[in-house]
Amino acid sequence: MSHHRAQVESVLRRSVQEVLSRGLSDPRIKGVITITRVEVSPDGRQGTVWCSVMPREHASLSIKGLGHASGRIHSELKKKLEMRRVPRLIYRLDKSLKREAEVLSAINEARRRDEEMKHNRTDDESGSIRSESTEDDIS
Repeated sequence: MSHHRAQVESVLRRSVQEVLSRGLSDPRIKGVITITRVEVSPDGRQGTVWCSVMPREHASLSIKGLGHASGRIHSELKKKLEMRRVPRLIYRLDKSLKREAEVLSAINEARRRDEEMKHNRTDDESGSIRSESTEDDIS
């Protein structure tokens, strides 16, 4: 990817986030929407905006609302940015954050189980040492 395209994607990500933070009048757009990344086509005419929506139950409706408001967002971006051509944007739900959270949760659960097993082994070893020492004390 070219350096120029990476810069354009970064500027678009921040600018779309600013437009969304000011609010849109579409009632379908609910919850907290975070722009996770923007991908612009090589010719710069189209772009995909990847969004995370919290809470999850508002996600699909909010993405539809963003699609409907894309013309309004585009005109806001044209006013705000000094770009020869502002790409037409489509909005997609970014599911990678959900997958990432699931993986992190699984890792944390595995660590917790490992610690629990270590703790149980230590208790078992301590118990066997105690029983041996009590036998020595009796003799």
